Amino acid sequence: MYKNDASALLKGLKFGMVLQLAVGPVCLLVFNISVSYGFFNSLHAVSAITVVDALYIALSGAGAAALLGRSSVRNTVRFAGSAVLILFGANTVSGAFDLSLLPQTALFSDISGTNIFMQGFLLTASNPLTIIFWSGMFSVQITENRWNKRELFMFAAGCVTATILFLTFTAAAGSIMGVFLPEIMLDILNLGVGIILIIFGFKLIYKKERI
Repeated sequence: MYKNDASALLKGLKFGMVLQLAVGPVCLLVFNISVSYGFFNSLHAVSAITVVDALYIALSGAGAAALLGRSSVRNTVRFAGSAVLILFGANTVSGAFDLSLLPQTALFSDISGTNIFMQGFLLTASNPLTIIFWSGMFSVQITENRWNKRELFMFAAGCVTATILFLTFTAAAGSIMGVFLPEIMLDILNLGVGIILIIFGFKLIYKKERI
């Protein structure tokens, strides 16, 4: 039994690592925070992303994907998610020029562990369609491996562990680079990350329906 649990955990860890290699907005957020504000501040974002990933995995197992299977609900969350991505991106771009689109919002203007956690949480949660992906993935794993609930839990734990390991490594790499990068390069990095976030946001709007 324990051998099967270990196998499921390892498979989840491998799958999660492969998934993390598809660099997305959350990975860029962690890297950017680490370069700009240091390794330990970026860990607040890592913890937020991990919480959302674990929550979405749990919701997919609880059947929330069925609700998002409805076209009207799916479109609503997609547009809401794209708005969050574009807002984050635009504010990051303006920050490269020492401006802020949201000067009265402490979440964006103040740098603290709580604010960084909330930014990571909102950015990760901006694409709830991920639940559908996880739901489909678990269905495949159950069918192919004939796993019981315990083994499926171990697979999910492996996926979440991969998120922690990969993003912590990303944060460490960013903090090392931040020591050597001049201020103008930090501004260029902010500009680049902001533009990429905006692109992700518009891609989410115009993404074709695929379940």
